[in-house]
Amino acid sequence: MATVRRCTRSACSQTAVATLTYVYADQTAVLGPLATYAEPHTYDLCAEHSQRMSAPQGWNVLRLAPDPTASAPSHDDLLALADAVREAGRTPTTISDGPPSLRLVRPDS
Repeated sequence: MATVRRCTRSACSQTAVATLTYVYADQTAVLGPLATYAEPHTYDLCAEHSQRMSAPQGWNVLRLAPDPTASAPSHDDLLALADAVREAGRTPTTISDGPPSLRLVRPDS
């Protein structure tokens, strides 16, 4: 039997309908459909609190609408999206010729 998750806001006992994730490195708040599993560092919100949710000044807010064709989430897409946003915000590092544990040796010409 599935457990009904409640809104994580103080003194709210409504059923959660959305999950909020903060991507601190990119100053982005991602609000989407209720995640498959309750995860640490995410916040489940009821319909009222998800509508009224605001992010700190200067932050971006991504609001993801639920997919009407999906009957139920098959995996946790919200955390995957947060990871993708985090990765996209990182600047590329210098590219080496190979893994750090290997040294490439060029054949003599």
